[in-house]
Amino acid sequence: MNQKTICKSVSFHGKGLHTGLAVTMTIDPAPEWYGINFQRIDLNGAPVIPAIADHVTDTSRGTTIEHKEVKISTIEHILAALYGMGVDNALIKINAPETPILDGSARLYAEEIAKAGLQEQDAPKLFFEIKEKISYKDPKSGAEIILLPDPDFSIELMIDFNSQVLGHQYARFGPDIDFSSELAPCRTFVFLHELMPLFNNNLIKGGDLDNAIVIVEKPLPQEEIDKLTSLFNKPSVTRCPEGYLNHLELRFSNECARHKLLDLLGDFTLAGYPIKAKVIANKPGHAVNTIVAKMIRQAAKHYFSKPQAPVVDFNADPLLDVQAIQRLLPHRAPFLMVDRIVEQSNNRIVGVKSLGINEWFFSGHFPDEPIMPGVLIVEAMAQTGGILVLSGINDPERWSTYLVKINEVKFKRKVVPGDVLTIVMEIISPLRRSMVVMRGMAFVGDHLVCEGEYMAQVIKNK
Repeated sequence: MNQKTICKSVSFHGKGLHTGLAVTMTIDPAPEWYGINFQRIDLNGAPVIPAIADHVTDTSRGTTIEHKEVKISTIEHILAALYGMGVDNALIKINAPETPILDGSARLYAEEIAKAGLQEQDAPKLFFEIKEKISYKDPKSGAEIILLPDPDFSIELMIDFNSQVLGHQYARFGPDIDFSSELAPCRTFVFLHELMPLFNNNLIKGGDLDNAIVIVEKPLPQEEIDKLTSLFNKPSVTRCPEGYLNHLELRFSNECARHKLLDLLGDFTLAGYPIKAKVIANKPGHAVNTIVAKMIRQAAKHYFSKPQAPVVDFNADPLLDVQAIQRLLPHRAPFLMVDRIVEQSNNRIVGVKSLGINEWFFSGHFPDEPIMPGVLIVEAMAQTGGILVLSGINDPERWSTYLVKINEVKFKRKVVPGDVLTIVMEIISPLRRSMVVMRGMAFVGDHLVCEGEYMAQVIKNK
């Protein structure tokens, strides 16, 4: 699965939920490995801020990121839309400190992204697969999020606000759930008793009955109705029998739980890596969401700072078997050090060498403690790199690669009988004037056993 960006720019116009400011926001395509970044085009120098958990400064009524002079609020809906629609790289240009609330959901964002289409990029999508349980529980609110190892990404979410109107609600997300139709349309919600404090704190200046679900637990006295009529600038405000203002029709019976799931998706994008995990969330909110996003980000940064062994399916047919390898390399037994090629692209190759006790070098190195000589590990890596280089030229059987120099070779652990050596070689300086430079790593299981930099020359056979 490769990274994706949006095919063309899309723009949105609206008002900020809390600031009430008129906002224009444009999503532009971005290159590989760019991630999601916001740019405040209304500020001097048009500064950019990455959408990452390190920059979260406020989660009281939405998620806010801030770095130096750059601040962007209520970012969760657009981030959820980008994630849900499959966008990995984008630059979001905005002329205000808050994203437009639109209808209170991510529906319009998802629709416009779908119209623009996605462009697949050359770089692979880098998933962080949860290997160990990650959990956090807020001691005050009881909000809790648990991440468990799983080969896919899924969320099971429960909310309970002790509300007779909402009751206990459940929502889920997984590979079988269509984001654009089942999550994106779900609107933000607020309880009536929260409105006046928000207004008094100079918030929700852009809120109205068209972009939020307002939940009312009890019948409204006339004095309260008059206040709401004035606040929302509506000719009339009423409580419908189901407990919502102005005869609101829910888009889903559990729309509020689905919106909480939407928020969680948006906040989790701040981890900076798409994850593979089973997520169980109980009464989540922006505070606990972003705390867990920071935990994921730290775990991912630690994980990816270490060399990663490629995943090899030994049940699958190899791209090149021994016979095909011998058509590219001049080496023969007992000095052919690659059994199969299992992965290959223009700049990267993965080879495998299985080591049995009958390998010729084990009998003398050493009789009482057989170990593969380090120089032969280097040779196996060089041969794998030679296959990569020769595969990219015409008439490869007429050429051979010769090591010119090796740099910074390090041996990390022993390689012994029964091990399977997995070799990764990547071109870091392409073939030019017969010279090529590669970076190589050799693994046994998940453990790095050798790494180094190789310079080779391609010479025509006599």
